[in-house]
Amino acid sequence: MSETRTGPPTSRARLGWWLFVFVLAVFVAFVVSSFAGMVVLAVFGYYATRPICRWLGNYIDSDGIAAGLTVLLIVVPIIALVLYTGLSIVQQLSGVVSLGDGTSGALDLSMLPPAQEQTVQTLLQNPQQAISQPRQLAQTAFTLGSQVLGGVAGGLVLVGLALTLAHFLLTNDDQLAEGFRTLVGGRDTTAYAYAAAVDEDLESVFFGNLLFVGVMAVLAGVVYVATNLIAPAGLTVPLVFVLAVLTGITSLIPIVVGKVVYLPVVAYLAVQAFESGESGAYVFVAGALVVYFLVLDILPQTFIQPVLTGRQLDAVVIMFAYLLGPILFGWYGFFFLPIAFVAVLEAIRIVLPELVRGEPLTPTVSLGGGIGTDPQADREDVADGATPNVDGTTDGTDDQDAT
Repeated sequence: MSETRTGPPTSRARLGWWLFVFVLAVFVAFVVSSFAGMVVLAVFGYYATRPICRWLGNYIDSDGIAAGLTVLLIVVPIIALVLYTGLSIVQQLSGVVSLGDGTSGALDLSMLPPAQEQTVQTLLQNPQQAISQPRQLAQTAFTLGSQVLGGVAGGLVLVGLALTLAHFLLTNDDQLAEGFRTLVGGRDTTAYAYAAAVDEDLESVFFGNLLFVGVMAVLAGVVYVATNLIAPAGLTVPLVFVLAVLTGITSLIPIVVGKVVYLPVVAYLAVQAFESGESGAYVFVAGALVVYFLVLDILPQTFIQPVLTGRQLDAVVIMFAYLLGPILFGWYGFFFLPIAFVAVLEAIRIVLPELVRGEPLTPTVSLGGGIGTDPQADREDVADGATPNVDGTTDGTDDQDAT
């Protein structure tokens, strides 16, 4: 009978395992990069709604049910709201923008073959002539329909997978955190301190900003509705719901806040006042500008944002992350670049100083102590030898890796 060898693995065996793990890591990185949009959207959904899910967990004795309710009540309405806003903007632009030849400026026909492009242009300019060519009309309709349906189906699949991944993270985040803690050797390691700081910073950025956008959208909606209720005849704010959402989103931009939305609204009201010819209308427009400046500009910067978002990272850098992300990576860059910024920032604060000085790595902040999360405080939130529950209490179970 052969005897089973015991003892530490040989260097060759460890090298083989490291190579195997490296190959697996490359494969995982390839898969994640291939579906980067879905993964980043799910990460945003997770961090933006995690505090809500944990609050629901205080009243629901099931992580899965709490995560499902969070996704249904928070994430799905947010995505539907963004889609509705985008469609409304496209419809308004297609209704007011036109080319000199009578075709719609919002309609891109370059995707079609030349014959089908000519059919669409003929249909827009001379419908009767286009109808006289039913075969070409049917082919064009099928091509356009298949492209639209393909785009819609792809978007729905992307959103569905992102929601599923966000639900998985909300349901199993405690187990994933415990597994990572075991892997790196406990709470007193540099790897855990770095991961904890990144984790808390991402929640602070995404949840705080989501809450701020929601409050500002509601506040802007109230202001725009009040404007329509008391405005003189002939003056009205169009697309109140869409403008409120856009005001909430643009409020994330420091200094700029809602100016890019409410200033065009004031200009539109001024044009309406000029067309009405009533002197009192100009007074109303001036008063609306003052109210918008105070409520949608001064109030959020001086009171609402500091109260809702709490601990802030560098607001200017976060602003550049939000603005440059879509330029560098496409639509998902809006979420990805802030994540990358937080990862880089915490590496500079916790890891880089010791690496540069050639000193042993420690789980403490060595640079920029007033920015971001203090991992030492995060470790002190849970006493050694206790496992945190969803509500922040401990159950007294031993954590062998924290000792």
